[in-house]
Amino acid sequence: MIFESDSLVVLETKIRTCELCALADTRKNAVPGSGNDDSKIMFIGEGPGHHENEKGLPFVGAAGKLLDELLQGIDLRREDVYITNIVKCRPPQNRDPKPEEIEFCNAYLERQIDLIDPKVIVTLGRFSMARWFPGARISDIHGVPKRFGLRIVVPMFHPAAALHNPKWRPMLHDDFSRLPGFIAKMNAEDEDNNGPQMVPEQLNLF
Repeated sequence: MIFESDSLVVLETKIRTCELCALADTRKNAVPGSGNDDSKIMFIGEGPGHHENEKGLPFVGAAGKLLDELLQGIDLRREDVYITNIVKCRPPQNRDPKPEEIEFCNAYLERQIDLIDPKVIVTLGRFSMARWFPGARISDIHGVPKRFGLRIVVPMFHPAAALHNPKWRPMLHDDFSRLPGFIAKMNAEDEDNNGPQMVPEQLNLF
């Protein structure tokens, strides 16, 4: 059970010992997430792969190397951001996460978002995208931010998809190049309004 008083450290401990779904039976390590717990930007992927399952850390395989490259391109490091996934345990054979597995992990993700309170959330891949953009096609909306309450969500291709389809790699670099501007706009908004202001959900101001 997750409580409002749970810190990020407590939450990560609960994730590492979670047995809510069958993925607990096949994982080696659960992967809560890693990075700056006070970051203005949060990346949410789909689920751990082989290397992540081995090390208990997100994005440590080939897709992680590309993510590092993308971050470096906008003068950020892993230590500057927070990275997690929709599901915290590796689905067997890297299959797609099942709806019930996503649902079991949802409370963990909600609490992570509450604790980190990023200004910008970047979804990497279609499963994390679907949480905010149900029914949308990533090829149609990638890189386009949308307002959700006090933050914006930016859907993007998963780095692994860009590795498998090189034509998407330039688009991913281009989408990343716009992130500093989004963060700056949100910061300026806070300063202009003397703090965060609630706005209508899903109002697109960009």
